[in-house]
Amino acid sequence: MVRTRKSKSSPKRDLIAGLNSAAEEPVDDSDLPKDEAGRKKIKRQYHELLGIRLEKLKGRILNRERINKTIEGIYFICAKCMKVCHSLDEGLQEDPANVNNLCDKCARSKPAAA
Repeated sequence: MVRTRKSKSSPKRDLIAGLNSAAEEPVDDSDLPKDEAGRKKIKRQYHELLGIRLEKLKGRILNRERINKTIEGIYFICAKCMKVCHSLDEGLQEDPANVNNLCDKCARSKPAAA
């Protein structure tokens, strides 16, 4: 009995691939360093994953990563602008209670608004 070769694509895989390509925005990360482009991709993935829960989780730390022995990177949601941020890219004004973490841009504008 001769086996027939299976098709490499399935209808389910085609559907999932179509959804992902339609949802993605064309992004040109070629001018960024490799690590910064990676952080930007992870932030975009967090934003897609959390979706409407960003409002509920605003100000919270999502993940801590060790860049090297001395540097720690932190992914968090800014409490004011509700964007997924990284401490090396946007900076971090950390709250001891972990409920009102702000990026540097929002932290600087906070005294002017008060």
